[in-house]
Amino acid sequence: MLRALLFSALLALAASAAAQDKPQTVRPEVGKPLQAAIDLLKQRRGKEALARAREAQAVPDKTPFETYLAARVLGQAAALAGDAAVAASALETAASSAAAPEAERRPLLGGAAGQYYVMKEYTKAAALAKRYLDSGGTDKSIRTLYVQSLYLSNQFGAAAREAAADVEAEEHAGKTPTEEQLQLLANAYLQSKDNLLYGRAMEKLLAYYPKRDYWLNVVRSVTSRTGFNERLAIDLGRLKLETGTMRGAQEYIDLAQLTLIEGFPAEAVKIIDKGYAAGLLGVGPEADRHRRLKDLAAKNLAEDRKNLAQESKTASTDGKLLFNDGFNYVLHGKTEQGLAMMQKGMRTAGTFTRPDHARLQLGYAYYLAGQNDKAIETFKAVQGTDGAGAIGRLWVIRLTRPS
Repeated sequence: MLRALLFSALLALAASAAAQDKPQTVRPEVGKPLQAAIDLLKQRRGKEALARAREAQAVPDKTPFETYLAARVLGQAAALAGDAAVAASALETAASSAAAPEAERRPLLGGAAGQYYVMKEYTKAAALAKRYLDSGGTDKSIRTLYVQSLYLSNQFGAAAREAAADVEAEEHAGKTPTEEQLQLLANAYLQSKDNLLYGRAMEKLLAYYPKRDYWLNVVRSVTSRTGFNERLAIDLGRLKLETGTMRGAQEYIDLAQLTLIEGFPAEAVKIIDKGYAAGLLGVGPEADRHRRLKDLAAKNLAEDRKNLAQESKTASTDGKLLFNDGFNYVLHGKTEQGLAMMQKGMRTAGTFTRPDHARLQLGYAYYLAGQNDKAIETFKAVQGTDGAGAIGRLWVIRLTRPS
């Protein structure tokens, strides 16, 4: 595709050669082989065109314009013939010539940048593409080549800045950034070791292109962000369970144990059952341990069900206890009563030192109750910088853009 774009641009230059040549004096010994080369270029006969262009280049004592024209046609012919090294050098020379018409400098710079890119000389490609853009060039293929060349020449910070600008421009115009643009942005941040911006770029990639591989990547990245609060492990685990990104038996075991510790055996049973259904629990050398945990969760659930009726008669006045009791009611299918208790607990002054953590749990309760609009609204309100905000944003993506 890149070669096709470059050839189209260079062929346009060839087509304009006659019009450009007429005001200038070109001696027959230079002009004749160049015209023959141009005619061959139009027929896409690159090697033959290259041979005729070399004839013109070999003429001694050329004028500045003849030198420019010979370099330009030589570069075009070499590009079509597949000789990127000759093409890159010749096109760069032509673009830098004082005799080059101003209107032709930009396409020559773009063509030279493309040939250096083909040669994998990415630093040179980036430099020439930047000259093209700085001179007013607007070809999107050269812009793409520029950003990719920055990345491939290990200029990751610059690549991230330019890629971010491109993505922002697309969104501002009401367009969807391409998957390749977003991948490059995320990888540039990753190579720059900016975990926070890498995570945000992956969230954006996930929002536009919800795929399981991206879910696996972005969920895993949450814990690597600076300041992640381990208290959010249960909230992150719930998201993993919903998105199918649990990795291995131990993650099911850890999440089930956390929910048992929090006093939610109904949730623990659900997690364990999913682990068994996935074929990860109840097998291998740890099968007996899995069975013991399953039996414990079932025992706790039976006791919890017995206690549930009594608890409804003596509802706690403590906001946090009321909130958690309400969540337990939701887990048991008593969603209307449970959500009312959670909302009341949230309104109780001084209930939570980390209200964003509570909002994650409330949003999840709305989700379990099938009230996705309220779940999304609640998750959007989560603003914590300790990982809570990231989990909230991911839930919004999950509920608005399911894979």
